Amino acid sequence: MTTINKIIFSLLFSLILIITVKANSGDTTKVNMGRLAIIGGGTVAFFTYGYIIQNNIWWKNEKTNFHFNNVQDYKYALNADKLGHFYFAYLATNIYSDLFMWAGINKRTALLYGGLVAFTFHTFTEIRDGFSAGYGFSWGDLAADFVGAVYPALQNYYSALQPFDFKISFYPSQKFKAGEYATVLDDYESTYHWLTINITGLLPQRAKKYFPDFINVAIGHSVKNLNGIGGGNHELFLSLDWDFEALPGENKFWKSVKRILNYYHFPAPAIKIYPNIVWYGLKF
Repeated sequence: MTTINKIIFSLLFSLILIITVKANSGDTTKVNMGRLAIIGGGTVAFFTYGYIIQNNIWWKNEKTNFHFNNVQDYKYALNADKLGHFYFAYLATNIYSDLFMWAGINKRTALLYGGLVAFTFHTFTEIRDGFSAGYGFSWGDLAADFVGAVYPALQNYYSALQPFDFKISFYPSQKFKAGEYATVLDDYESTYHWLTINITGLLPQRAKKYFPDFINVAIGHSVKNLNGIGGGNHELFLSLDWDFEALPGENKFWKSVKRILNYYHFPAPAIKIYPNIVWYGLKF
């Protein structure tokens, strides 16, 4: 067994062991073990599929001894990639916490397990990068992964964080249209990260009725003109944002659909506020 396969096996085994031990400790009368088994099997399949995809897209370069990427990592995308690491760890944590609650685990514990699953997969990814000649292990990426994985739990503990969520959107850049990137996910100029703010969650109780609860405000970020060695510029946006979970419809299926839609920033009126001013009737 190669070093990298040992790492994969250790991470998967640790994850399955922790979930199994915890699920079988204490009162398990409310835990649906069949659903938990489905989550476990799906997780192994997801890890395997994720490894294959990443190996085909990012890890084709020559393998090398484990090494760190402490210089180029902070230049090639002007750190926009750190926002991506944060967002996808945040997304995975929320999805898995919902799955664990579906299996009968209480919300606080489900958020803990969801964060564990998300951080485990991202840690494996960072370690695998360390064996790739074209990348290298990044402490910055791992830190962003960790913060994204724990943020949903922090929201549950601290009500002051609950009005602040995160979304992503994509709009093909000129480089992507020219075929410079195989996938839009790999093009940070096509990617927009959004901090969405629930205005009604910040208003005093008596003022809430005067503001539509399905309208939020979002602050967006992207990068343009990247050259891979530190060149390029940041872009900042101020936009309206749609809170789908505030729309009518309370049956389980519709609530799930609304929650999934809420992870993406759909087109809305916006203004670019940096590095220049541009008004958008709809910003994708």
